[in-house]
Amino acid sequence: MSGWAGPCRVPSWPEVGRARRSGARPLIGRSRDRAARIAAMATTPPPTGSGRTAPGRDRHARLLPAPPGSPDAGGEPPRAAVVGGGIAGVAAAVGLAERGVRVVLHEREDQLGGRVRGWTTATGETMTRGFHAFFRQYYNLRALLRRVDPDLAMLRPVPDYPLVHAAGTRESFAGLPLTPPWNVAGFVLRSDTFTLRDLTRMDTRAATALFDVSLPRTYAELDGLDADAFLRGIRFPDTARHLAFEVFSRSFFAHPSALSAAELATMFHIYFLGSSEGLLFDVPRDPYPATIWRPLHRHLESLGVEVRTGSTVDRVLRRPGGFRVLGDDVDAVVLATDVRGLRSVVAGSDLGTPAWRARVDGLRTTPPFLVSRLWLDRPARRDRPPFLGTSGFGYLDNISVLDLFEDEARAYRERTGGSVVELHAYALPEDADQEAVVARLVEEAEAVYPELTGARVVQAEHVRAADCPLFAPGSFPGRPAVTTPDPALVLAGDLTRVDLPVALMERAATTGFLAANTLLARWGVRGHDLWTVPNRGRSALLRGAARRARTGGRRDRQPSTVD
Repeated sequence: MSGWAGPCRVPSWPEVGRARRSGARPLIGRSRDRAARIAAMATTPPPTGSGRTAPGRDRHARLLPAPPGSPDAGGEPPRAAVVGGGIAGVAAAVGLAERGVRVVLHEREDQLGGRVRGWTTATGETMTRGFHAFFRQYYNLRALLRRVDPDLAMLRPVPDYPLVHAAGTRESFAGLPLTPPWNVAGFVLRSDTFTLRDLTRMDTRAATALFDVSLPRTYAELDGLDADAFLRGIRFPDTARHLAFEVFSRSFFAHPSALSAAELATMFHIYFLGSSEGLLFDVPRDPYPATIWRPLHRHLESLGVEVRTGSTVDRVLRRPGGFRVLGDDVDAVVLATDVRGLRSVVAGSDLGTPAWRARVDGLRTTPPFLVSRLWLDRPARRDRPPFLGTSGFGYLDNISVLDLFEDEARAYRERTGGSVVELHAYALPEDADQEAVVARLVEEAEAVYPELTGARVVQAEHVRAADCPLFAPGSFPGRPAVTTPDPALVLAGDLTRVDLPVALMERAATTGFLAANTLLARWGVRGHDLWTVPNRGRSALLRGAARRARTGGRRDRQPSTVD
């Protein structure tokens, strides 16, 4: 059996986030210049995309105006605990602290970042939970990053999002028109897997649903179907389905048969049919800890936030007028944990109503995924794409060549002559043997990049987890929302229901700011402007066709205020 020789047997889960608790400090007695910082923020222009100026190139981007109120929380500000230090929790903490709220942020791991965190290995190299694409339409995530890097110099563009099937067919999104529906027309005209003949064989009436996505209506119409059944029902060409749609659906770490068709349609709307930003993205120039989390950690502390890493919150206690979290009395709580963390905290606490608690308990996670990062003694070709989506292989779902876009990995290449390659496998069987999966990933990567055959593995790091939310068919109505039965308790994270066209990291950032806005509005304090892609299809002609198909030709009146 061919393969990259070397030390592939390593611990399946890096030692991160030991269960220590840092000592609790009082919520009073912060630095004396707190009021000065808040006053300075009131006169400082907001980051691009956090005010009333459209944050990207899409002039149809939708503004969600901030709830009105006082500019800050005043001389005796409320106190809030944020549980979870990923994107959602950090966004919530920033949103609250920028308005003068006293915040303690609890994160159970030893570093901020949640499912986008990273850590230093024994050799000094950085390991993370895997490649993430920072799409241009991630307006609220990018607004969060602009707090520490106004020009987003931390990010560099990736020129293409290529896809390859095991049978040899390929697709590219580079060079397409950016504006819908011309991007679709351009894709079809030049595609090897989606031809005009295929178009004539499709059930175009059913397919028009993709061109008239509007939330929450799309969930009411499509959430009962799985993505695979939906695509087969519209007779989408097999190869094109595997390339264009299956690759996207597996970005949610689930097989298309286990993913809601509404979630797939929403995703395609966000990235392709509903936005003029294009299906292109940026990536951090260096690993996440250096570019994102350490700067945001410093920013939080500059706002007066007490950041407690290694702090595990098992329960939230009620008290008159608020809550108690690890000995601190607070006026409000933001739960911004992953699925298991939220279920655990709610199960151990007297929170909400029985119906709401049942919703939380009903949340599920996707099957396991595996991220294998391999430091090799020989390089991948320099003309390889930095990121390649794959389909039709046994396990391989994508390949990243980190030394083509990340400075730390590039330094490794310059120092050793080798490459840093990352392989992803999603929706693994629960009982999959990790060593066997890694060996298969290596074989499949060699088939795609033959120059790596026989490369020696200098270092290998693996992350195997099953902690991403599962958006199964029929699950949308039961998902808990940002608001809860208790107005002082809010949720944030990509697991929450939100009737906006956002997904993945952008859903996390958006719900974090929404959680902050909800609490700020309760206290009469001004919130934060948010942005999304348009919440409707971009072509009036195609929207009309979709509505006629949906209503059997009857006139379907739509509110004129839908943006």
